[in-house]
Amino acid sequence: MSATISVTPSEIIQYLYCPRFIYFEKVLDIPQHEENSYKAMRGRRLHETKASLNKDYLRKKIGVTDKLQEQYLTNDLLRGKVDEVLSLSDDTMAPLDYKFAQYKDRVFSTYKTQLACYACLIEDNFGKEVHQGYLVYTRSRNKLIEVPIAAQEKEQVQECARTIAHIISTNYFPKATRYKKRCTGCTYRNICIQ
Repeated sequence: MSATISVTPSEIIQYLYCPRFIYFEKVLDIPQHEENSYKAMRGRRLHETKASLNKDYLRKKIGVTDKLQEQYLTNDLLRGKVDEVLSLSDDTMAPLDYKFAQYKDRVFSTYKTQLACYACLIEDNFGKEVHQGYLVYTRSRNKLIEVPIAAQEKEQVQECARTIAHIISTNYFPKATRYKKRCTGCTYRNICIQ
């Protein structure tokens, strides 16, 4: 019997950008080395700092009654570390994620995807419904943004996780993204056959 393949929010985001990311990184084991980027390193330090500073702070304005920090959660499809899991006064829960970014009047689809992944994990691990998530933009004076999470968004990330597991377990070479502009700055462009 083969082991279950669980997928991270980052892998789902990569898959949605171009399915071949998963093939090159997970099947052929060719790393991107994104862990060396300034933004990734700065984001990690930010999460460590926020975890120690905000231990007892509850965001009562949005109905938070309790929170758990730095929760590593898994289910049959997904795995990931949620910055904060919020218990809300309406008996639902919500993920909160800190972003080393400025808020510019829109929420990136990658952030929405990440929150949808966390919503699935929270629902499976805590047995509570999740209808929204929250983002804190640290470079905009810790601006808090509420992001609705629809059922179909949760279904989409689960379907992506199943497809990614299929690519990895069967060594399937998927089609490249249809958005060819994405190929210009791609780590794998020199080895990808279009």
